Amino acid sequence: MMNKFTVKLILVLALFCSILNGQTSVGSVSGYVTDTHGNDTLIGAVISLNPKTVTTAGTNGYYRLMSPEGTFILSCSMTGYKTYTASVVISSKDSTNLNIQLSDGNTALDEVVVSAGKYEQKLSEVTVSMDVIKSSLIDNKNTTTLETIMNQVPGVTVADGQASIRGGSGFSYGAGSRVLMLVDEMPMISADAGDIKWNYLPLENLEQVEVIKGASSALFGSSALNGVINMRTAYARDKPVTKFSNFFGSYDAPRHTYKWWKGSSQYQSGANFSHSQKIGNLDLVIGGHVFKDDGYRMLETEDRKRFNTNLRYNFKRIPGLALGVNTNMMNTVGGLFFLWQSYDSAYIPQGRNIQRYNNNRFNVDPYITYFHGNNKFSLRNRYFKTENKNDKNQGSTAELYYSELQYQKRFKNKLNLTTGAVYMEQQILGDSLYGRHSGKNIAGYIQADKKFFNRFTVSVGLRGEFYKTDTAKTNGYLLPREQKGKLPFQPVARLGLNYQVFEYTFIRASFGQGYRFPSVAEKFINTAVSALQIYPNPSLQPERSFSAELGIKQGFKIKGFKGFLDVAGFYTEYSNMIEFVFNIYNPTGTTGIFYLDRKYAGFKSQNIGSAKITGMEASVSGSGKIGPVNITVLSGYTYIDPVNPNFNSSRDTLGLPGIKTLKYRSKHLFKNDIQFDYKFISLGYSARFQSKVENIDRRFIQSVLHEYNDIANGVNWDDIDATYILPGLKQNFGAFQKSFWVHDARISFNFLQFYKFSFIVNNFTNMEYQNRPGDMRPPTQYVFQLSIKF
Repeated sequence: MMNKFTVKLILVLALFCSILNGQTSVGSVSGYVTDTHGNDTLIGAVISLNPKTVTTAGTNGYYRLMSPEGTFILSCSMTGYKTYTASVVISSKDSTNLNIQLSDGNTALDEVVVSAGKYEQKLSEVTVSMDVIKSSLIDNKNTTTLETIMNQVPGVTVADGQASIRGGSGFSYGAGSRVLMLVDEMPMISADAGDIKWNYLPLENLEQVEVIKGASSALFGSSALNGVINMRTAYARDKPVTKFSNFFGSYDAPRHTYKWWKGSSQYQSGANFSHSQKIGNLDLVIGGHVFKDDGYRMLETEDRKRFNTNLRYNFKRIPGLALGVNTNMMNTVGGLFFLWQSYDSAYIPQGRNIQRYNNNRFNVDPYITYFHGNNKFSLRNRYFKTENKNDKNQGSTAELYYSELQYQKRFKNKLNLTTGAVYMEQQILGDSLYGRHSGKNIAGYIQADKKFFNRFTVSVGLRGEFYKTDTAKTNGYLLPREQKGKLPFQPVARLGLNYQVFEYTFIRASFGQGYRFPSVAEKFINTAVSALQIYPNPSLQPERSFSAELGIKQGFKIKGFKGFLDVAGFYTEYSNMIEFVFNIYNPTGTTGIFYLDRKYAGFKSQNIGSAKITGMEASVSGSGKIGPVNITVLSGYTYIDPVNPNFNSSRDTLGLPGIKTLKYRSKHLFKNDIQFDYKFISLGYSARFQSKVENIDRRFIQSVLHEYNDIANGVNWDDIDATYILPGLKQNFGAFQKSFWVHDARISFNFLQFYKFSFIVNNFTNMEYQNRPGDMRPPTQYVFQLSIKF
């Protein structure tokens, strides 16, 4: 007779055996995900058998899913590609092998962008206005600096290096920016001036450029007050790619020669090189650029050399883990032209003298990324050093340290969560231009993007921003009209909505706040350029903004051509707006040093109060074949009404009397670029229209009427004629204040499979125009280009 312990043991063993016998057998399916066009691996593609069995393609596009035995419908999707589905049988006896190839979405609305939400999404689904510039357009126009191609983007202008989106900025020479420049999602602005170094950006190593229009501080922080330009550099494909281009050009004489100088050959030449390939688990991209320009104005030359590398190592034993470092370095030597000698000698600098500079730039960007299922972790860092030397003892050296920790999670219910923290430090290392200063920026952000009913996308973002320069620091406002900051940080928020009405009809709305802390240059610069002084303003306060937009994006198809029409209305309101103000400053004040035997005039950054900008924009973009001809189009019209509501013509010197329009803005802009490709021949045409600048600093054309009599010190300041600053401008003001068209044309021939020869004519009507007073823009230029790609 068995005892109770034996009975229990037999029952437990029987139960264990029954569990083993009834346990479901488990098998697997694995393979690689590539695209059909170039057979490149697609890291990050989402593969699923059901809502609970999901993974992402990791290193080299490899994936593996474990599942009970059975027959399943496997699905693979990735933004910008058509979804792949296939029936698979999973058995415990054998591992099922399935290699997947995804085909291109093949419509302009399926264009993949990352800037709008810091994650990959379709252009049609973003909640803000956005344009995408492909590297092909930059190559076709032989673009040598990014600012040139930015002037081809609807609603965007760049004058004297200052970018403006939909009239958000006027003239501010080399100090501060309301548009944030990113390279691979990290800020690329100088630590001292807070400006964009356009000629430093590595166009030879470019994937695409994404332009966000409207306040974007909630995701990207200070300087994104007016929008964001994100340059995405290229990465290595499975097949090695080598590109080389060489170009040579010359300037024609202006339409009206004036006192045209003949002292230079006025040639321009250069070369670009890039190579990318995979070496085992290592992705390698290298690039180089040399450029020499004799200039179209006397003594204004430029000679620059640039070299860059991108390295990324993908760990095979830890799928999804990658470690990389990107670098870029450049030396530039040249001359800086600021103001003409006179209107009759518009291409000769004042005093026939010019500032000679020798500048060095260097950045290194170590980073680490890790994909695990639907999770992504990243740590990105940047060290950016700028060194400016010149013969006027106005040099500067500055360093920027940037670090961003970010986490992204894609949930099964079509919710995407992005959160991160930023630490940035600026060190200005002491010089005659700015002095010695330090700055610090600490921020945290979170954004959620949720898709409802597979049609309605909601995006909500919040950021807390703290800035400090020397002893000045952020005093946060909870409400925009508060008079005194009460928070130790500045909160900024955004809300975006996108509703898919029909298959290719999308309605969107966005609301966002902006915040920008003034740069070191705006607060502390003390220098002279030509006849102008530039004065410091240590008491300068941060500026804030609110923007709203309502838009519709409509896809269309004409035979093989696919594109979209985008129409948007927008409104932006600024408080404590910072403007570069030209005036005759009181010699007894703290704005600068005046000598009693000379009259001094100059610029100073000031908070001018509130400003409002309303407007609309309509654009068309697309590509594809109509018959045997492939056509690519980027075109748009922008109207803005920029108003300074507090302008008082009886006392203000911010502009011409009776004009409330903000300075240095054009109300109407039209941009167009179209290219036709037929067999081995390509034809291209670009046009830019800009209506007249209605308002400028009135001191450029009006005298000073005894406003600064200092009787106590025995100084009587007489009238100062405007010709002291810009001789001839007042008499020829109509030549500045005019609307104008600029036309470019190009033709290219492809031959011997790898070669392309191009002839490009910029400004072929030889239009004479100025973006700001005293700055005549280039006359007709002829360029020959030879490109090789294999």
